[in-house]
Amino acid sequence: MSETFSDNKDGHRFELQVGEHLAWADYRRRDGVLVIPHVEADMALRGGGAAGRLMAHVVEAARAEGSKIRPLCGYAAAWMRRHPEAQDLLA
Repeated sequence: MSETFSDNKDGHRFELQVGEHLAWADYRRRDGVLVIPHVEADMALRGGGAAGRLMAHVVEAARAEGSKIRPLCGYAAAWMRRHPEAQDLLA
């Protein structure tokens, strides 16, 4: 199944389209920091790793733009803790 990652700037969220389904991370940009208050995936994607793949893309996007990440969402915070390669981006 194909996946497409995008930054929906109008909706203020990163999106991972997986077939017909979507995982997303809402964000606010503040002074070089991506504040992530909420991460969610359609029910059909839950348990399949889509939210984790989304977070990996969010980390890549933050790194590419030189931003830090402040994960307010419990899932995003736990994902960041479990991935030492992303620790340098924590705000």
